[in-house]
Amino acid sequence: MGYKVAVVGATGAVGKELLTTLAEREFPADEVVALASDRSAGQLVSFGEDDELTVQDLAKFDFKGIDIGLFSPGAKISAEFAPRAAAAGAIVVDNTSQFRMDPDVPLVVPEVNGDAIAAYPRRNIIANPNCSTIQMVTALKPLHEIAPIRRVVVATYQSVSGAGKEAMDELFNQTRAIYVNDPLKKEQFSKQIAFNCIPHIDTFMDDRSTKEEWKMVVETKKILDPTIKVTATCVRVPVFIGHAEAVNVEFDQEIELEEAREALRTAPGIVLFDHPVDEGYVTPAECVGEDGVFVSRLRSDPTVEFGLNMWVVSDNLRKGAALNAVQIAERLVEDYI
Repeated sequence: MGYKVAVVGATGAVGKELLTTLAEREFPADEVVALASDRSAGQLVSFGEDDELTVQDLAKFDFKGIDIGLFSPGAKISAEFAPRAAAAGAIVVDNTSQFRMDPDVPLVVPEVNGDAIAAYPRRNIIANPNCSTIQMVTALKPLHEIAPIRRVVVATYQSVSGAGKEAMDELFNQTRAIYVNDPLKKEQFSKQIAFNCIPHIDTFMDDRSTKEEWKMVVETKKILDPTIKVTATCVRVPVFIGHAEAVNVEFDQEIELEEAREALRTAPGIVLFDHPVDEGYVTPAECVGEDGVFVSRLRSDPTVEFGLNMWVVSDNLRKGAALNAVQIAERLVEDYI
Protein backbone atom coordinates (compact mmCIF):
# COMPACT_ATOMS: atom_id res chain seq x y z
CA MET A 1 0.00 0.00 0.00
CA GLY A 2 1.27 3.44 -0.87
CA TYR A 3 0.66 6.51 1.24
CA LYS A 4 -0.12 10.13 0.50
CA VAL A 5 2.44 12.47 2.05
CA ALA A 6 2.41 16.26 2.36
CA VAL A 7 5.68 18.15 2.92
CA VAL A 8 4.95 21.52 4.50
CA GLY A 9 7.63 24.18 4.14
CA ALA A 10 8.86 22.47 0.99
CA THR A 11 10.90 25.42 -0.28
CA GLY A 12 13.00 25.79 2.88
CA ALA A 13 16.33 24.10 3.59
CA VAL A 14 14.78 21.35 5.71
CA GLY A 15 11.77 20.99 3.39
CA LYS A 16 14.04 20.36 0.43
CA GLU A 17 16.01 17.86 2.48
CA LEU A 18 12.76 16.10 3.43
CA LEU A 19 11.90 15.65 -0.23
CA THR A 20 15.41 14.39 -0.99
CA THR A 21 15.31 11.94 1.91
CA LEU A 22 11.88 10.58 1.00
CA ALA A 23 13.11 9.90 -2.52
CA GLU A 24 16.46 8.43 -1.51
CA ARG A 25 14.93 6.06 1.01
CA GLU A 26 12.13 5.09 -1.41
CA PHE A 27 9.42 5.88 1.10
CA PRO A 28 6.23 3.98 0.08
CA ALA A 29 4.30 7.00 -1.14
CA ASP A 30 1.85 6.95 -4.01
CA GLU A 31 1.74 10.74 -3.94
CA VAL A 32 3.90 13.48 -2.42
CA VAL A 33 2.52 17.01 -2.18
CA ALA A 34 4.78 20.06 -1.72
CA LEU A 35 3.25 22.90 0.31
CA ALA A 36 4.48 26.37 1.23
CA SER A 37 3.22 29.95 1.53
CA ASP A 38 1.32 31.68 -1.25
CA ARG A 39 4.55 33.49 -2.18
CA SER A 40 6.09 30.18 -3.18
CA ALA A 41 3.02 28.64 -4.82
CA GLY A 42 3.74 27.63 -8.39
CA GLN A 43 7.46 27.13 -7.88
CA LEU A 44 9.04 23.79 -8.75
CA VAL A 45 11.00 21.78 -6.20
CA SER A 46 13.07 18.68 -6.85
CA PHE A 47 11.87 15.28 -5.73
CA GLY A 48 14.57 12.71 -6.34
CA GLU A 49 16.94 12.93 -9.28
CA ASP A 50 14.38 13.19 -12.06
CA ASP A 51 11.08 14.45 -10.67
CA GLU A 52 9.82 17.90 -9.79
CA LEU A 53 6.79 18.93 -7.77
CA THR A 54 4.75 22.10 -8.13
CA VAL A 55 4.43 23.90 -4.80
CA GLN A 56 0.87 24.44 -3.64
CA ASP A 57 -0.48 27.12 -1.32
CA LEU A 58 -0.63 25.78 2.24
CA ALA A 59 -3.44 28.16 3.25
CA LYS A 60 -5.73 26.77 0.56
CA PHE A 61 -4.82 23.11 0.85
CA ASP A 62 -7.33 20.51 2.08
CA PHE A 63 -5.52 17.82 4.13
CA LYS A 64 -8.36 15.32 3.79
CA GLY A 65 -6.89 12.11 2.39
CA ILE A 66 -3.32 12.90 3.48
CA ASP A 67 -1.84 10.06 5.55
CA ILE A 68 1.33 11.76 6.83
CA GLY A 69 2.28 15.42 7.00
CA LEU A 70 5.96 16.28 7.38
CA PHE A 71 6.06 19.84 8.69
CA SER A 72 8.98 22.28 8.73
CA PRO A 73 7.47 25.73 8.11
CA GLY A 74 8.28 27.57 11.35
CA ALA A 75 6.63 27.25 14.76
CA LYS A 76 3.88 29.83 14.25
CA ILE A 77 2.72 28.25 11.01
CA SER A 78 2.83 24.76 12.50
CA ALA A 79 0.77 26.02 15.44
CA GLU A 80 -1.99 26.94 13.00
CA PHE A 81 -1.82 24.24 10.34
CA ALA A 82 -0.57 21.11 12.13
CA PRO A 83 -3.75 20.77 14.24
CA ARG A 84 -5.80 21.43 11.10
CA ALA A 85 -4.00 18.61 9.26
CA ALA A 86 -4.31 16.32 12.27
CA ALA A 87 -8.04 17.00 12.53
CA ALA A 88 -8.40 16.03 8.85
CA GLY A 89 -6.85 12.63 9.61
CA ALA A 90 -3.19 13.17 8.76
CA ILE A 91 -0.50 12.11 11.22
CA VAL A 92 1.76 15.12 11.55
CA VAL A 93 5.51 14.83 12.14
CA ASP A 94 6.45 18.37 13.11
CA ASN A 95 10.02 19.60 12.90
CA THR A 96 9.44 22.92 14.66
CA SER A 97 9.60 23.68 18.39
CA GLN A 98 5.85 24.24 18.65
CA PHE A 99 4.75 20.90 20.13
CA ARG A 100 7.92 19.40 21.59
CA MET A 101 7.10 19.95 25.24
CA ASP A 102 3.37 19.26 24.92
CA PRO A 103 2.77 16.31 27.29
CA ASP A 104 0.32 14.77 24.80
CA VAL A 105 2.79 14.89 21.90
CA PRO A 106 5.58 12.28 21.74
CA LEU A 107 9.07 13.69 21.16
CA VAL A 108 10.91 11.02 19.22
CA VAL A 109 14.34 9.94 18.06
CA PRO A 110 13.66 6.45 16.63
CA GLU A 111 17.00 4.97 17.75
CA VAL A 112 16.45 6.27 21.28
CA ASN A 113 12.73 6.13 22.15
CA GLY A 114 10.97 4.85 19.06
CA ASP A 115 8.28 3.13 21.13
CA ALA A 116 7.02 6.58 22.16
CA ILE A 117 5.50 6.87 18.67
CA ALA A 118 2.64 4.70 19.96
CA ALA A 119 1.25 7.72 21.82
CA TYR A 120 0.61 9.71 18.61
CA PRO A 121 -3.20 9.22 18.60
CA ARG A 122 -3.58 11.66 21.51
CA ARG A 123 -3.12 14.61 19.13
CA ASN A 124 -2.20 12.91 15.82
CA ILE A 125 1.06 14.86 16.11
CA ILE A 126 4.63 13.65 16.71
CA ALA A 127 7.39 16.16 17.41
CA ASN A 128 10.87 16.06 15.94
CA PRO A 129 13.43 17.22 18.53
CA ASN A 130 15.90 20.06 18.18
CA CYS A 131 18.78 19.17 15.85
CA SER A 132 21.42 19.46 18.58
CA THR A 133 19.40 17.33 20.96
CA ILE A 134 18.91 14.59 18.36
CA GLN A 135 22.59 13.93 17.79
CA MET A 136 23.46 14.15 21.47
CA VAL A 137 20.80 11.75 22.77
CA THR A 138 21.59 9.31 19.95
CA ALA A 139 25.16 9.15 21.26
CA LEU A 140 24.10 9.08 24.91
CA LYS A 141 21.52 6.28 24.63
CA PRO A 142 23.87 3.27 24.34
CA LEU A 143 26.05 4.61 27.16
CA HIS A 144 23.03 5.23 29.41
CA GLU A 145 22.05 1.58 28.95
CA ILE A 146 25.41 0.48 30.36
CA ALA A 147 25.69 2.95 33.23
CA PRO A 148 23.03 5.51 34.24
CA ILE A 149 24.02 9.02 33.22
CA ARG A 150 24.05 11.54 36.06
CA ARG A 151 25.10 14.76 34.33
CA VAL A 152 25.97 16.07 30.86
CA VAL A 153 27.97 19.19 30.07
CA VAL A 154 27.83 20.07 26.38
CA ALA A 155 29.21 22.86 24.22
CA THR A 156 27.78 22.99 20.72
CA TYR A 157 29.31 24.33 17.50
CA GLN A 158 26.25 24.82 15.32
CA SER A 159 26.24 25.61 11.61
CA VAL A 160 24.28 28.50 10.16
CA SER A 161 21.91 26.23 8.22
CA GLY A 162 20.19 25.60 11.55
CA ALA A 163 18.87 29.15 11.24
CA GLY A 164 17.64 28.71 7.66
CA LYS A 165 18.52 29.72 4.11
CA GLU A 166 18.78 33.43 4.90
CA ALA A 167 21.37 32.69 7.56
CA MET A 168 23.41 30.66 5.07
CA ASP A 169 23.20 33.57 2.64
CA GLU A 170 24.44 35.95 5.33
CA LEU A 171 27.53 33.83 6.02
CA PHE A 172 28.28 33.69 2.30
CA ASN A 173 27.74 37.41 1.76
CA GLN A 174 29.76 38.46 4.79
CA THR A 175 32.64 36.17 3.82
CA ARG A 176 32.69 37.64 0.33
CA ALA A 177 32.46 41.17 1.71
CA ILE A 178 35.50 40.63 3.91
CA TYR A 179 37.59 39.45 0.97
CA VAL A 180 36.64 42.42 -1.22
CA ASN A 181 36.63 44.92 1.66
CA ASP A 182 32.91 45.75 1.42
CA PRO A 183 30.81 46.76 4.46
CA LEU A 184 29.33 43.86 6.40
CA LYS A 185 25.55 43.58 6.72
CA LYS A 186 24.03 41.93 9.81
CA GLU A 187 20.42 40.84 9.42
CA GLN A 188 20.10 37.26 10.68
CA PHE A 189 22.66 37.26 13.47
CA SER A 190 23.33 39.60 16.37
CA LYS A 191 27.03 39.86 15.46
CA GLN A 192 29.26 39.16 12.49
CA ILE A 193 29.18 35.43 11.70
CA ALA A 194 31.91 35.25 9.04
CA PHE A 195 35.23 34.27 10.65
CA ASN A 196 33.58 34.50 14.06
CA CYS A 197 31.68 32.50 16.70
CA ILE A 198 28.51 33.72 18.39
CA PRO A 199 27.56 32.24 21.82
CA HIS A 200 23.91 33.13 21.29
CA ILE A 201 21.27 30.97 19.58
CA ASP A 202 17.60 31.87 19.94
CA THR A 203 16.35 34.27 22.60
CA PHE A 204 17.69 34.86 26.11
CA MET A 205 15.67 33.54 29.05
CA ASP A 206 15.24 34.74 32.63
CA ASP A 207 18.04 32.50 33.95
CA ARG A 208 20.48 34.02 31.39
CA SER A 209 20.59 30.89 29.25
CA THR A 210 19.35 30.94 25.68
CA LYS A 211 16.28 29.09 24.51
CA GLU A 212 18.48 26.77 22.42
CA GLU A 213 20.32 25.75 25.59
CA TRP A 214 17.03 25.28 27.41
CA LYS A 215 15.77 23.04 24.59
CA MET A 216 18.72 20.70 24.99
CA VAL A 217 18.03 20.39 28.72
CA VAL A 218 14.29 19.74 28.65
CA GLU A 219 14.24 17.68 25.46
CA THR A 220 16.97 15.33 26.73
CA LYS A 221 14.92 14.76 29.86
CA LYS A 222 11.74 14.05 27.90
CA ILE A 223 13.41 11.73 25.37
CA LEU A 224 16.01 9.88 27.41
CA ASP A 225 15.57 10.22 31.18
CA PRO A 226 14.05 12.95 33.37
CA THR A 227 16.70 12.43 36.04
CA ILE A 228 19.65 13.42 33.82
CA LYS A 229 21.10 16.84 34.57
CA VAL A 230 22.16 18.80 31.49
CA THR A 231 23.94 22.11 31.10
CA ALA A 232 24.64 23.49 27.64
CA THR A 233 26.43 26.36 25.93
CA CYS A 234 25.25 26.72 22.34
CA VAL A 235 27.44 28.53 19.84
CA ARG A 236 26.83 29.48 16.21
CA VAL A 237 29.94 28.97 14.07
CA PRO A 238 30.81 29.98 10.47
CA VAL A 239 30.04 26.57 8.96
CA PHE A 240 27.29 26.08 6.38
CA ILE A 241 26.11 22.56 7.30
CA GLY A 242 26.95 20.21 10.16
CA HIS A 243 26.70 20.56 13.93
CA ALA A 244 29.45 19.48 16.32
CA GLU A 245 29.31 18.98 20.08
CA ALA A 246 31.92 18.54 22.78
CA VAL A 247 30.11 16.34 25.30
CA ASN A 248 31.24 15.57 28.84
CA VAL A 249 29.28 12.78 30.52
CA GLU A 250 29.28 11.85 34.21
CA PHE A 251 27.85 8.45 35.18
CA ASP A 252 26.48 6.94 38.38
CA GLN A 253 28.87 4.00 38.17
CA GLU A 254 32.08 2.95 36.50
CA ILE A 255 32.09 2.55 32.73
CA GLU A 256 35.15 1.13 31.03
CA LEU A 257 36.39 2.98 27.96
CA GLU A 258 36.41 -0.14 25.79
CA GLU A 259 32.94 -1.03 27.01
CA ALA A 260 31.74 2.39 25.94
CA ARG A 261 33.48 2.07 22.58
CA GLU A 262 31.83 -1.28 21.90
CA ALA A 263 28.39 0.03 22.85
CA LEU A 264 28.77 2.97 20.49
CA ARG A 265 30.23 0.80 17.72
CA THR A 266 27.16 -1.46 17.68
CA ALA A 267 24.45 1.13 18.37
CA PRO A 268 21.98 2.00 15.58
CA GLY A 269 22.50 5.35 13.92
CA ILE A 270 26.03 5.85 15.24
CA VAL A 271 29.32 5.71 13.37
CA LEU A 272 32.29 5.38 15.72
CA PHE A 273 35.36 6.87 14.06
CA ASP A 274 37.79 7.30 16.90
CA HIS A 275 41.54 7.10 16.38
CA PRO A 276 44.06 9.18 18.38
CA VAL A 277 46.04 10.15 15.28
CA ASP A 278 45.95 12.96 12.72
CA GLU A 279 42.62 12.81 10.85
CA GLY A 280 41.33 10.13 13.22
CA TYR A 281 38.12 12.03 13.91
CA VAL A 282 35.17 13.46 11.99
CA THR A 283 34.55 17.15 11.39
CA PRO A 284 31.37 18.93 10.25
CA ALA A 285 32.64 19.26 6.68
CA GLU A 286 32.94 15.49 6.44
CA CYS A 287 29.48 14.65 7.74
CA VAL A 288 27.51 16.65 5.14
CA GLY A 289 25.09 14.41 3.28
CA GLU A 290 25.65 11.52 5.69
CA ASP A 291 22.93 9.88 7.77
CA GLY A 292 24.95 8.88 10.80
CA VAL A 293 25.81 10.49 14.10
CA PHE A 294 29.61 10.37 14.21
CA VAL A 295 31.43 9.91 17.53
CA SER A 296 35.14 10.65 17.87
CA ARG A 297 37.67 11.67 20.55
CA LEU A 298 36.23 9.23 23.09
CA ARG A 299 38.31 9.34 26.28
CA SER A 300 38.07 9.16 30.05
CA ASP A 301 37.62 12.28 32.14
CA PRO A 302 39.92 11.94 35.18
CA THR A 303 38.46 15.01 36.93
CA VAL A 304 35.29 13.16 38.01
CA GLU A 305 34.78 9.69 39.44
CA PHE A 306 33.00 8.19 36.44
CA GLY A 307 33.38 10.42 33.38
CA LEU A 308 33.84 10.34 29.62
CA ASN A 309 34.44 12.98 26.95
CA MET A 310 33.42 12.66 23.31
CA TRP A 311 33.10 14.68 20.12
CA VAL A 312 29.77 14.24 18.31
CA VAL A 313 29.14 15.43 14.74
CA SER A 314 26.11 15.16 12.45
CA ASP A 315 24.49 16.75 9.41
CA ASN A 316 21.87 18.93 11.07
CA LEU A 317 19.67 19.03 7.96
CA ARG A 318 19.59 15.25 7.68
CA LYS A 319 19.67 13.37 11.01
CA GLY A 320 19.06 16.63 12.83
CA ALA A 321 15.85 17.26 10.91
CA ALA A 322 14.71 15.55 7.69
CA LEU A 323 16.06 12.04 8.19
CA ASN A 324 14.74 11.80 11.75
CA ALA A 325 11.29 12.88 10.56
CA VAL A 326 11.29 10.37 7.71
CA GLN A 327 12.46 7.62 10.08
CA ILE A 328 9.48 8.41 12.29
CA ALA A 329 7.22 8.17 9.24
CA GLU A 330 8.79 4.82 8.35
CA ARG A 331 8.06 3.49 11.82
CA LEU A 332 4.49 4.72 11.51
CA VAL A 333 3.85 2.78 8.31
CA GLU A 334 5.72 -0.30 9.53
CA ASP A 335 4.07 -0.63 12.94
CA TYR A 336 1.04 1.63 13.34
CA ILE A 337 -0.86 2.51 10.14
